[in-house]
Amino acid sequence: MRTPAERMLDVSTIYHEPDVAAYPRGAEILARFPDAERIEVPSHQTVPGLYGNAGAVDDWVRNKRSVLVLGVKKSLTARPNGRSADFIAPSTSNGCAMACAYCYVPRRKGYANPITTFVNIERILGYLERHVGRQGMKPKPNQVDPVDWVYDIGENGDCSVDALVCDNVRELVDLFGRLPGAKASFATKFVNRDLLTWEPRGGTRVRFSLMPEGMAKRLDLRTTPIAERIAAIDDFVAAGYEVHLNFSPVIAHEGWRAEWAELLEQVADGVGPAARAQLACEVIFLTHNAGLHEVNLGWHPRAEELLWRPDLQEAKRSQSGQENVRYRASWKAVWVRQLTEMIETTLPGCRVRYAF
Repeated sequence: MRTPAERMLDVSTIYHEPDVAAYPRGAEILARFPDAERIEVPSHQTVPGLYGNAGAVDDWVRNKRSVLVLGVKKSLTARPNGRSADFIAPSTSNGCAMACAYCYVPRRKGYANPITTFVNIERILGYLERHVGRQGMKPKPNQVDPVDWVYDIGENGDCSVDALVCDNVRELVDLFGRLPGAKASFATKFVNRDLLTWEPRGGTRVRFSLMPEGMAKRLDLRTTPIAERIAAIDDFVAAGYEVHLNFSPVIAHEGWRAEWAELLEQVADGVGPAARAQLACEVIFLTHNAGLHEVNLGWHPRAEELLWRPDLQEAKRSQSGQENVRYRASWKAVWVRQLTEMIETTLPGCRVRYAF
């Protein structure tokens, strides 16, 4: 029987930039998948036949499981954030082997978003260490963290899955485990128990993403079941991680509040005192996009019955300038209040860091 890791990744094709083998991490990854076909491409951002190819929608899940892209991260910046983190760290990857129907990354890459791994990890680690050093101590608490500057290291992927490819994530966890005044953070839908053997030393916040089980079975394809994510919380806290919850995305439909009440009860029953003492959460209602809607109709149309609700949604321009759809503001304000009140009642002491 194959392990979850083996079911997640079965790499048969590697697209790579010309010089990745000159990097120790690149050579290591290529050696890890010796039987994979190697196809050289000029840039990880333009892979002919993969990105922007409408025909690839038929191979949506197969591409995620079997294709890996290797590149070199050119631009290194830590962008201010203020929601999940104080800064978005320069990414060590983008794309994902999982297939969540609401994922925003396909909006950028078009029709396929398998994992792209960046092999110049030493440069990224050095940049982050210098950036942390320039910040000094955090002057005052904020909703992100009362003490540490927090860096999101997994904005465009899932670090628990990235750790199946190479040690980039482990080296980031090691780095933040020894940097005073700073903390790494990433959201995940995959329980990778190899991370329990690492030594985070309190320097990494894992945000387990949760939604009602029935909704997850329909939308969170190739992810760890919700019950297993909840069951992992205590173990990660015991291993030295800070663990928060990411209630996301919240999808409004007839009966959604009853589903969320059941989920919150599952969390309350499944999390021990040590985890409860440090627990906090964020609440994010669904944002969708017309382009992604069209993509999804090609591979998972049943998902769009839940995600595409013109009767409940309105247009809104995102911070990045994209034209998205979100729930109508007047209704959403009520729903946000209702859910946060449910959290306060069922999980007393679990601070809602932000909700929108």
